[in-house]
Amino acid sequence: MNYKIEGMLRSAVKLGLAAWMCTAIGQVPSARPWSDSKLSPDLRADQLLAQLTQDEKFHLIRSYFAGPRKPEDKPVPPGYIGSAGYIPALERVGIPAIQESDAGLGVASSERMRPGDYATPLPAGPVTAATWDPKVAFRGGAMIGGEAHAKGFNVLLAGGTNLMREPRNGRNFEYAGEDPLLAGTMVGEAIRGIESQHVVSTIKHFALNDQETARTTVDVRIGEQAMRESDLLAFELAIERGKPGSVMCSYNKLNGDWACENDYLLNQVLKRDWKYPGFVMSDWGGVHSAAKAVNAGLDQESAAEIFDKDIYFDKPLRDALAKGEVKQARIDDMVRRILRSFFAAGVFEHPAKKAPIDEKANLAVARETLEAGAVLLRNDNQLLPLDVAKLESVAVIGAHADKGVLAGGGSSLVTAKGGNAVPGLKPSDWPGPVMYHPYSPLKALQSMAPKAKVQFTGGDDVAAAAALAAKSQVAVVFVQKWAGEDFDARDLSLPDGQDALVTAVAKANPRTIVVLENGSPVAMPWLEQVGAVLEVWYPGGDAGNGIANLLSGKVNPSGRLPLSWPRDVSQLPRPELPGAGGSGALPQSVDYAIEGANVGYRWYQSKDLQPLFPFGYGLSYTSFEHGALKVDTKDGKVTATVTVRNTGKRAGADVAQVYVQVPGAKARRLAGFSKVFLKPGEQRELSISLERKLLADFDTAKHGWVVRGGEYVVSEGRSSADLGRPAAVQLPAGVLP
Repeated sequence: MNYKIEGMLRSAVKLGLAAWMCTAIGQVPSARPWSDSKLSPDLRADQLLAQLTQDEKFHLIRSYFAGPRKPEDKPVPPGYIGSAGYIPALERVGIPAIQESDAGLGVASSERMRPGDYATPLPAGPVTAATWDPKVAFRGGAMIGGEAHAKGFNVLLAGGTNLMREPRNGRNFEYAGEDPLLAGTMVGEAIRGIESQHVVSTIKHFALNDQETARTTVDVRIGEQAMRESDLLAFELAIERGKPGSVMCSYNKLNGDWACENDYLLNQVLKRDWKYPGFVMSDWGGVHSAAKAVNAGLDQESAAEIFDKDIYFDKPLRDALAKGEVKQARIDDMVRRILRSFFAAGVFEHPAKKAPIDEKANLAVARETLEAGAVLLRNDNQLLPLDVAKLESVAVIGAHADKGVLAGGGSSLVTAKGGNAVPGLKPSDWPGPVMYHPYSPLKALQSMAPKAKVQFTGGDDVAAAAALAAKSQVAVVFVQKWAGEDFDARDLSLPDGQDALVTAVAKANPRTIVVLENGSPVAMPWLEQVGAVLEVWYPGGDAGNGIANLLSGKVNPSGRLPLSWPRDVSQLPRPELPGAGGSGALPQSVDYAIEGANVGYRWYQSKDLQPLFPFGYGLSYTSFEHGALKVDTKDGKVTATVTVRNTGKRAGADVAQVYVQVPGAKARRLAGFSKVFLKPGEQRELSISLERKLLADFDTAKHGWVVRGGEYVVSEGRSSADLGRPAAVQLPAGVLP
């Protein structure tokens, strides 16, 4: 090489390409060439990295806890808003402060840190997933991202992608169901919405954190092929689609190594195989080492001074660097990844700061998400929708429906405008408080039917509830089951004698409607006795009006279950969940190899079990007809075509679900889907591209996705158990690129 040219190139790297080019043509270089938004995030990160001192680099690789602190705790450096995490600004080089908020279902509030603060609560994750509509997920993500930005946050700990292997999991309400394609698609779109607001999204919890019991110690055991085809596939698809700036590693161990120092998980899969360019942050209290964690791929330690045993990414890491246990190039890589994510999201050009929030519009996003994702599970004799014009009396019973709607507990909890509608419920401390958002179904139903006598009783007095139901034209019973972070339910039963309440009300009035507010499937021993069941999960902002719109038919329910609904725990891969709900000793490990990649509906199919409600199930106030399935292949890509027609008298939406059975497999896999809105009599031809990884298996020997070749059976229908005539297609063997 010409030594003069080589020297010029070295200068380009050191000074930054843009500045060097300006010098070369005689222009005065910018003092901060990395501020040029026309340059790639990678180049800008390299330029800025070259200007940082070692102390500034270490400044960026760990955050402070910005939440409530004990008097004996060291103070947080000034400048933090007050939430999950904080890194002060580096004003010398123009790096803004990193302000992090929990935000899976809205911008989480800390009343002790920000008194009077509130935000718009989205419905629970299964509601968004149950819409089967990526546009709804994007709008929800953009809404919470926009609110966060207007509150001064530039990082949201949002993007829960853990699959529902365990229906008793206390955090299922934060996630997107049991299927990797559906979860990956919907979470990916929500992440894309967040990042569109110049806020970094953090997909979590990577990975296999599918139960809360012993979450900080349990060792998850599962084979490589099984995890790549299930939980990791959900993350892979969500990352491809949403491009989150950060990945949060989980608390648990995975096959013997902590997730936050797991070389296979972070280096081999995430950064090598998936070529992920962003950074990995730890969960709060998820770091156990310095050198091992850094060398395994962890880039940033979160809130160490409060949650970890040591501040590993300070003195212990400096010592490891001095000993040669960690290379300087790895420290630089950690910082580069952090900077790149902030450049990619436009955080430098669009700094987060206090700004007006359109509360009315944001509440509409939350309500419309509920209306698109609520699932009608039962509607005997077309009890619903209610004929508002003919309603004379309605009994509204239970679950504090006179005050508001239930929310899940833990770090994702959002305080809505108006605060807790039912304060004082236990537990009041972590993972509480138990909160009811102040969107009263009773008031909404009274407004829905102004000529009817709409009365409420709490449900604690079963006899009084039955008496009110008996003298009412229709009874609407709200039942609830609170769930939260850091604990799992012991079983699927409803608490507080609510089964007896529903049974008594249904006996008194056969026109009984049950509205479920819950985080996971529940047992319903009274199902055949009631007229209708509407699943709204934790229904979020403006939920009272959303529920009234659904019951009255102003909105036609179009949600489809993102999970299988077991009849009882005997149908689960692990009927017993040791340690759940504080019952007995905590487990040291959990065996996910039992079902492997056959999570949810695939488990039921593989074992010839019939769940109470299948994955993809949901009723409507109208009817649909699905035409014959056609399947085409070209260049290894498979496209399914089907015509869906609204044969009823109401406008509504249906979901065409396409499943594939690969050669040698018993269970089918969801490989594509499309939601369509149709007027009465309208029909539309849907062309659905199938996800290629769902047509393949992960080959551990070849370390890649392999299409085995042969005859593949493709089916389309309304749920995983309601499919039309299948079509067979021949695919050649091959390895996916």
